[in-house]
Amino acid sequence: MKNLSNMKELSKLMPEWRRAIHQNPETAYEEFDTAKLVAEVLKNYGVEVHQNIAETGVVGVIKSGNSDKAIGLRADMDALNLVENNCFDHRSKVHGKMHGCGHDGHTAMLLGAACYLSKNRNFDGTIYVIFQPAEEAEGGALKMMEEGLFEKFPMDAIFGMHNYPTLDSGHFSICAGPMMSAFGSFECHIKGKGMHSSMPHLGVDPIEIGVEIHRQWKSILYRLVEPIETAVISITQFNSGSAHNVSPETATLKGSTRCFSHETANILKTKMYDVAHQICDMHNAECEFIYDLSYPALVNDKDYSTFAADVAASVVGEGNVNREITPILGSEDFACMLEKCRGAYILIGNGSGEEGGCMVHNPNYDFNDDILDVGASYWIKLANSFLES
Repeated sequence: MKNLSNMKELSKLMPEWRRAIHQNPETAYEEFDTAKLVAEVLKNYGVEVHQNIAETGVVGVIKSGNSDKAIGLRADMDALNLVENNCFDHRSKVHGKMHGCGHDGHTAMLLGAACYLSKNRNFDGTIYVIFQPAEEAEGGALKMMEEGLFEKFPMDAIFGMHNYPTLDSGHFSICAGPMMSAFGSFECHIKGKGMHSSMPHLGVDPIEIGVEIHRQWKSILYRLVEPIETAVISITQFNSGSAHNVSPETATLKGSTRCFSHETANILKTKMYDVAHQICDMHNAECEFIYDLSYPALVNDKDYSTFAADVAASVVGEGNVNREITPILGSEDFACMLEKCRGAYILIGNGSGEEGGCMVHNPNYDFNDDILDVGASYWIKLANSFLES
């Protein structure tokens, strides 16, 4: 890695910030202490600070020169509802909550970069550092947008970054176009007719209907979705009944969908609705189908994907940058920001093997402090290069 000068102080502070945040995890829209730490550090380094956007979101403004050009850099702050298994000194102090996805590290890296950029304003334009709450399935990105993020802080492009276990530290991965999937959640409520289990001919069995709906939903994937498209329908809950000798009145199926285009998401929503209602009608049952496309697909702008990869290569070397990563079926609400503003999202290696190799959303996960300098250096180089070009 090509180290940037004048980073020694921040190289010591970033692990301290990261571990302090890790010890005090806060979930969606409750990131009060995290936001307070971020705001105080930014102010101490001369950054203009705006708080309480989407309840706990923070935006720092760093200006230099006379150009109207502006770039946004975004990090997420929230933790997970998860019991931590780790035993190190900086483990979570809050039972049932932990930073199991590395947002503590994301916050520390962007915070370090912001402090450096504020003290070294060798650019012409404006840098917005965006610390977002509630990324984990609560839509904090969309809420920040609804409260005027892009109107109050107009920017030409926006960039995001996430750590990725199993990818070697000192490496980056990205691709142009769809990089992460759209995420939809659904519920199907079936109302049949309950009866004694010995007399099935007198009732309408919602379990049997639910099984048939499940089977027919799977056929959508190979009959109605274009073969080169990737789509997944996952049934994660099937709830019904309460006794051995009573056929129940109702059944509920819940789950999620993943895909990489609006067109495929619309096919899944429409056809799942049609299948559920047609099968229920055929069996004289009632049906309520609810579908929510929580996050769209994350689609990187082609030019800015190349730009981000070029910057990453300037930091870690071309051989350590994968420019054509296979799209991932995980989802990210940064996708909402990319629908509004051009930009790109990149993955930074959290390490493989024992060091940083545990996958996110795992009770044994921890962010790898060794990559803090790499991530901060990427942010610094990205902002400077953007406002020089």
